[in-house]
Amino acid sequence: MTTILGISAFYHDSAAALVVDGDILAAAQEERFTRRKHDHSFPVHAIRYCLDEAGIAPEALDYVGFYDKPFLKLERLLETYLSFAPRGFRSFLRFVPLWAKQKLHLPREIGRGLPGYRRQIVFTEHHESHAASAFFPSPFDEAAILTLDGVGEWATTAYGVGRGNRIELTHEIRFPHSLGLLYSAFTYFTGFKVNSGEYKLMGLAPYGEPKYIDRIRDHLIDLKPDGSFRLDMSYFDYCQGLRMTSRRFDALFGGPPRQPEAPITEREMDIAASIQAVTEEAMLRAARHVHAETGMRNLCLAGGVALNCVGNGRVLREGPFDNIWIQPAAGDAGGALGVALFIWHQLLDHPREARTPDAQHGSLLGPRAADDDIRAFLSGAGAVYEEYADDASLCDAVADLLAREQVVGWFQGRMEFGPRALGSRSILGDARSRDMQSVMNRKIKFRESFRPLAPSVLRDRVADFFEMRPREDSPYMLLVAPVRESRRTPLDEGGNGLRGLDKLKAARSDVPAVTHVDYSARVQTVDAERHERYAALLRAFEAKTGCPVLINTSFNLRGEPIVCAPEHAYRCFLATNMDVLVLERFLLRKRAQPALAVDAGAYRGEFALD
Repeated sequence: MTTILGISAFYHDSAAALVVDGDILAAAQEERFTRRKHDHSFPVHAIRYCLDEAGIAPEALDYVGFYDKPFLKLERLLETYLSFAPRGFRSFLRFVPLWAKQKLHLPREIGRGLPGYRRQIVFTEHHESHAASAFFPSPFDEAAILTLDGVGEWATTAYGVGRGNRIELTHEIRFPHSLGLLYSAFTYFTGFKVNSGEYKLMGLAPYGEPKYIDRIRDHLIDLKPDGSFRLDMSYFDYCQGLRMTSRRFDALFGGPPRQPEAPITEREMDIAASIQAVTEEAMLRAARHVHAETGMRNLCLAGGVALNCVGNGRVLREGPFDNIWIQPAAGDAGGALGVALFIWHQLLDHPREARTPDAQHGSLLGPRAADDDIRAFLSGAGAVYEEYADDASLCDAVADLLAREQVVGWFQGRMEFGPRALGSRSILGDARSRDMQSVMNRKIKFRESFRPLAPSVLRDRVADFFEMRPREDSPYMLLVAPVRESRRTPLDEGGNGLRGLDKLKAARSDVPAVTHVDYSARVQTVDAERHERYAALLRAFEAKTGCPVLINTSFNLRGEPIVCAPEHAYRCFLATNMDVLVLERFLLRKRAQPALAVDAGAYRGEFALD
C-alpha cells in the first residue's frame, strides 16, 4: 500500500488530500475545521482528518507533496519588488517577515505538522498541481488541459495535454499578466473582497449592461485572437502596493472604488457585466486555440478562473470541445489533490485507467457524522428531534415540508471538497416559489439580495428544464446554462422596463427562485450513484409536485465556511430563520425547539464581515 499526502497552504484555502494506491481517499479544506473562511494556515486539522480516515499515523506515509515551489515564488516576488522599487517598499516590508519566518522553511513547517514523518517531500509547480487535479480524476483517456488563475510561481495561464498517466504543460502566460488578477482587480474595485468576492461580481453582472467592454479592451487588456493577452500595468497596483488598482484605473471608471457595504450603483453593475463579458471571451479564445493546437476532443479545466461557471458554460456550448471536466476544487485547495495524484502517476509511473463518471467520488471526500454521535449531540444539546427508520419515510416527510415552502438545512454523508455544497451540506428550498430567493438570501444567509441561487435537478430530467444535452453531467455545479424557453415566463410591460436590482421583482420561469435575471442557472445534476439519499429526496419532491428541481445553496452564513460537523449545522439552524434541520435521518423542526440557545443577532454580527 502506497499512501501519499498532498498539502496546499499559506496563500488561501489551505487543504490536505490523501491518495492511497491511486484512489482519492480523503480531502478537505482547513477552513471547515477552524471556522475561519479561506484559512491559509498550515492545514493541521485537515491533515489529521485525512490520516484518521485512513487509520494511519504520519510516519506511515510514503510521500508528502506540496502544491507549489516556494523558492520560485520567492524569485518572482523579489524580481517584482526590484522592478518597481522604490514603490511598494511598504508591501516589501510586510512580505519579508512572512517568508523569513515560515515560507522559506517548508520542510520544517511540514515536520511540525507531521511529527514522525522523515521521508521525502515533493514540490510540484503550481500549475502542474492544477493540471494534475484536472486531468487525473477526469473520465478521459486523453484531453487538453487549460489552467487559469491569479498566479502561481510565475505562470498565470498554462495549457498542454494529458495522456494515460502523464501530463505535459507546453505553453504559459506569465505574471504580471493574469486573467485571474484582472478579474480580482474588478472585484476589489466594485467593493468586494478579493479571493472570495469574485462569485458576487459574477452574480452581479446580469443586472448591468456591458457598456465598458471597449474601455477595458482599449486600455486594460490587449486580448489576442489565440486567447493570449497582456495587461497595461499602469492601471494596476498589485505588483508594488497593497491595492489592486491604481489612480489611473479610478479615473478610467469615473471615481474611486466602491467602499465595502456601500450601496451598489449602476456603475458597479455595468462594470461587472463588462469584465464578465471580457473574461468569457478570453476563456473562449483560449479554449479554441488549445483545441486547434492539441486536436483533442476533451478539455480539462482548473485554477481559480475555472470557478467562473458562466464562462465554463459558454466554453462547453460555444467552444470546439465535445466534453469538458472541471476540477470541483479548482482553486488552490485542489492543488493538494493535484500534487498527490502527480506523485502517484507521473513520478511513480503507476498506470491510470479513466473512470466513468470520474474518479472524484462526487467530491464527497470530507468527514461524515455517525448516527450515534449525532444522537448523543442532540440529546446533550436538549434538542427535540424525530428519528426516521429509513430513507423513504425521511424523504417523504422532507419533501412534504419543502412543498409547503419550508427552508431545510440538509446535512448528509461526507462533506464536499471544494467551494460548492452538493447536497451533503446544503440549505434546500422550493424552486417554484417566487419569494424563496429573497427569503433565503436575506433571512437565512444574511447576504446581498442580488445573489442567485442554484438548482439541483435530477440528471435524467436536466434537459427538460435547462438548455443542456439529455442526461448532461454537471454534478459539481460548475456550469451555467440557460433555462429552457418552454419554462420561461413572459415579462409584462412593467417587467420589461425594470433596471438594475429591480429586475429581481419579475419572475422569469416556472422555477423562478433558481432563474437568474438573464434566464440562466448554475446547474447541479443529481444521480443516485453519487447522491443516493439526495436523489431519493428529489424523486419524492417530484412525486408530490411534478417538479424535480430544488434550490441548493451552501449550508453557511455570510462570511462563514460551509458547516462541517453537526454542532456547526445546529448552531446555524438556531441562528437563522431556517424551518427544519435534517442531520442524516434526524429531523428537527424549529417550532418544536426549546428556547433558542444562540442569539441570532450576535451570530450574524460575528460573521457578516466580507
